[in-house]
Amino acid sequence: MAYKDRNEDKEFVEKLIRLNRVSKAIKGGRKMSFSALMVVGDGKGRVGYGFGKANDVTEAIRKSVEKARKNMITVPLKKSTIPHEILGEYKSANVLLKPAAPGTGIIAGGPVRAVMEAAGIHDVLSKSLGSKNTMNIVKGVFNGLENLFDAKKVADGRGKKLEEFWG
Repeated sequence: MAYKDRNEDKEFVEKLIRLNRVSKAIKGGRKMSFSALMVVGDGKGRVGYGFGKANDVTEAIRKSVEKARKNMITVPLKKSTIPHEILGEYKSANVLLKPAAPGTGIIAGGPVRAVMEAAGIHDVLSKSLGSKNTMNIVKGVFNGLENLFDAKKVADGRGKKLEEFWG
């Protein structure tokens, strides 16, 4: 079983999006703690994010990776991009995701780029609108990715073949 866990570690891409030092005023002075926002993906369409807090940096990162692995979603891919344009929303953070031609690369800011790289999306255009809060932007991206339509499911629902759909 331990050997299997080692293999799982190798197949996942872990990206640290934000590490924040937080201080709390107590009787003896200030107590420092850390929070970490991580994205974990397999590079083949599965991706998740996690947020962990602890008194130690490594422990905060470990907790966030653990949560990210629990909350993984599967993203429908069309070759190396997303199937269609979508606007992901979370509170006041809006993230526009557009499919791009092969070879375009990931045209995205920090948190969006990390999520796309971890998911294995190589060609995408994005624009972050509204909030600049890193956590809300990541949640907005995940909202968009969760709401993407899978071409196979849509084709089956319409009673058509996948070839008729993509052309």
